[in-house]
Parts: sequence; structure tokens; C-alpha cells
Amino acid sequence: MSADQMTFAQFEMLGRLQDDNVLVKLNRLINWQAFRPLLVGLYQREKSHAGGQIPHDPLMMFKAILLGQWHSLSDPKLEDALRVRIDFILFCGMDLLTDMPDETTLCRFRNRLINTGKLPILLAEINRQLQTHHLMVKHSEGAVLDATLVTSAARPRQEITLEVDGEGQTVTFEDGSQPGVKVTEKQSADPEATWLKKGKKSYFGYRSYVTVDQEDGYVQGVFTAPANESEVQHFERALNAVTIQAKRVLTDKGSASAANRAFLKRRWIKSGIMHKAARNKPLTARQKLANKLISKKRYIVEQCFGTLKRLFCIGRASYFGTIKVNAQMFIKAMCFNLLKAANKIKLESNLQEKTA
Repeated sequence: MSADQMTFAQFEMLGRLQDDNVLVKLNRLINWQAFRPLLVGLYQREKSHAGGQIPHDPLMMFKAILLGQWHSLSDPKLEDALRVRIDFILFCGMDLLTDMPDETTLCRFRNRLINTGKLPILLAEINRQLQTHHLMVKHSEGAVLDATLVTSAARPRQEITLEVDGEGQTVTFEDGSQPGVKVTEKQSADPEATWLKKGKKSYFGYRSYVTVDQEDGYVQGVFTAPANESEVQHFERALNAVTIQAKRVLTDKGSASAANRAFLKRRWIKSGIMHKAARNKPLTARQKLANKLISKKRYIVEQCFGTLKRLFCIGRASYFGTIKVNAQMFIKAMCFNLLKAANKIKLESNLQEKTA
């Protein structure tokens, strides 16, 4: 928002915020007006040109949805925050006279973004602008792919029953003892979530694949699938979501297969897939060395997961279903990239002050 577009109330609110506020920096860094053409077609009123209530500004709503996922707020909590937090109000371009969206409106707008397939386009636009500001590389030496587990917002429902006879009485043996209880697992409230055992622990939910650039660790693509589906089968689909050109793809041995290496070869991309030993076929010295070199460069995606879990709470989904969980990961990825860029600006400013 430019200075000549701001109201007196917005000027007053801006004066109460410090220049190093993340949202203030992002409003200066990002050209949010460039998102308006990408947000066209979300309302039926735009197509029909009918009368009725004028919908909320889609750019304001998109920025509000970003804030909700940034701070892991439910829709009711986000509605409350938009009414009282100065930085939220200013970031979204609101003022004290703005008709604030309620929780139902926020939920419906997020679903519109999902159903119209806008989220990958919006992530790509954020990345394009960061590249324009030279905060993100356009061509990477390597794209680093890895998967993380996201537990479901629901748990499987279980029904415990006892064996009964025709008269409805509990079955007992001749010695008076009863048979063990039967546990009948019913369908979960989140039917697309599945179980996955990793080590000694079992997880119920999804597996999200995230690709970052090797240089700075910005998120370049997101793909989500049920937890029990193997990494090998989703390698191609995860890479198809990537928005950056890379010379090499680095990933762990979970994606190791001849088909995946052939896929990279067809696209003229060097393989950085770690080698996996097979029965009666141990790794050669060369393969062990290659795995060691790849591992040294894959740390950057682990740093990404650490920040996403610590600051953006991706460890547990907020919604049901693969599509909505994937959408949540997309919005969290946008927030991650924006925060990373804001922190990089602060770091560069400090370096300039020290060298001045």
C-alpha cells in the first residue's frame, strides 16, 4: 500500500508500529497489487454481474488467510485478531471503518482459493517477486526434496464390543471366564488419513513432500499424500509442483528407484537420489561416497522442516482430507518464504550498518 492510498487512521496505526515489524517490511517489499489479477474469479458475482451484497476485497481476504496460517489461528480466533491487532489491520489494508469478515466468510474464502486451484499460482508469484528483489535465486544448482509427517486433525474411532449370544447375553466359557473384548475400528472423521509406522511409533495422517532450493532453502513446491503411500511413487508428482529450475535433485533413499532416476534423465536433470542397498547387493564404495556428499547438502530441507514445525505448527493438520491438508501446507510455505525474506532484509541491513 503506497502512502497516497493510506487513510489518516492507517497513518496513525503505522506510527505505532516499529520499522522492523515483519508485516510492515513485507508490505514495503511485496507488490501486493500484482496479486489482484490472480485472485479474479473467486466470487460468483464477478461472473454474473448480478446485484446483491458486495463481497469483501479478495486481496484483503488473501492476506488475512495468510495471517491465519502464519499464527496457526482458527477462523474464530482470526476474526478476533483482525478486529484488535494493529499490525493485522494495517497489513490487510483495513481501517476502523472496514467491514470486518467473520469466521464463516474467512472459511468460505479459503475454500474458494482451494477449489479454484489458486494456491500454487500465488506461491509462484511470491517466489517471482522475491527473485526480482534478488532474495531468491532463479536457477538453482540443486533442488532438495524431502517428506515430513503431518498427523491428522482426527483420530480413528474405535468401538469396543463383547461377544454376545442370541439372547443378547455376554458369552462365557464353562469355567465362568469371558472371551477377550473385540475392538472394531470404525471409519475416522478424516477418512483419507492413514496409518504409518516409523521406527517404534505409529502415525495417523499424511506425508507432505517439500522441495527447497539448495542455495537459500526457500520452498519451491509442495505435494501431500496419505501417510502410508510410499515416497517412491510420488517422486514425479512432487517435482512437478516445483517452481524453480534446478540442475540436480537431491533426496534421500526413500525415492531410490530406477524409474525415478530415468525420470530425471529424461528431463536433463542430474540425479542426487541417495543409493539404497538391496538384499545380497551392498553399496559400493562409490555409492557410499555419493550418499555422504548428498547428505551434506540435504541439511537445508531439514532446517526448513524445523522452522515450519516450530513457528508454523505443521506437525498437526487443521483440516480433514488430502486436498485441504495440502492447501494448508501451501499457505504455510508462503508464510515461510515471506518470513525468510523479511529476516534476510534485516540481516543485510545490519551488515550494511557495520560496514558503513
